[in-house]
Amino acid sequence: MPLIYGEPGKQYEIVSIFGGRGLAKKLLEMGIRPGEIIKIVSNSFGGPILLAINNSRIGIGRGMAGKIIIKPLERRD
Repeated sequence: MPLIYGEPGKQYEIVSIFGGRGLAKKLLEMGIRPGEIIKIVSNSFGGPILLAINNSRIGIGRGMAGKIIIKPLERRD
């Protein structure tokens, strides 16, 4: 599912990125790449999405977030 549909407070794994080389390079520089684990801090519909990744917080726009495909992490209780 696209990142824009992720729920705040939950963790996800980045599966893939759909976009050109420019977008992929920009996301890679921010540490957003397939295989990374992210936590959605804030996803207020209509505004940017705030992510926690590698002990950093990153805000990205909804257009960019729509091109990032994620899957929920399975809980191991």
